[in-house]
Amino acid sequence: MTGFHLAQMNTARLRAPLDDPSMSEFVTGLTVMNALADRSPGFVWRLIGEAGDGTIAAPADPLRIYTLSVWESVEHLRAFAYQSEHLDYLRRRREWFLPHGSESALVLWWVPAGHTPTMRESLDLLDRLAADGPGQEAFTFRQPFPAPALQQSHN
Repeated sequence: MTGFHLAQMNTARLRAPLDDPSMSEFVTGLTVMNALADRSPGFVWRLIGEAGDGTIAAPADPLRIYTLSVWESVEHLRAFAYQSEHLDYLRRRREWFLPHGSESALVLWWVPAGHTPTMRESLDLLDRLAADGPGQEAFTFRQPFPAPALQQSHN
């Protein structure tokens, strides 16, 4: 245990509003995926939006949604995302979301255990990742960085 947890934020632009019939399977899947995350090894916390479904809509763009969660490690998050039923929904993302193009859609970063990340913090780090590329402060699954070492006090 390093004293740090992995925070992740991802964003997507919906093809239609969440109440559109074309989005019904995605909306139903939110409850299923949140329950799966909640019982997954290494899950720590997720931001729950006003709708209680774990998605946060951007006021300036109601078709832009965000998720924000905290995990014990990159490996735990990777197992949830790519080695569970979540992968079935991930494979269908083009049905529900517009392509990202060159913009960043996911950012990972280390937080001290017990820290609750904010959307502002997440958006700032997504911008940093887009501007500077992956680094210790903001990174991706493709280029992960290890958790920081704990500072030892020598009193």
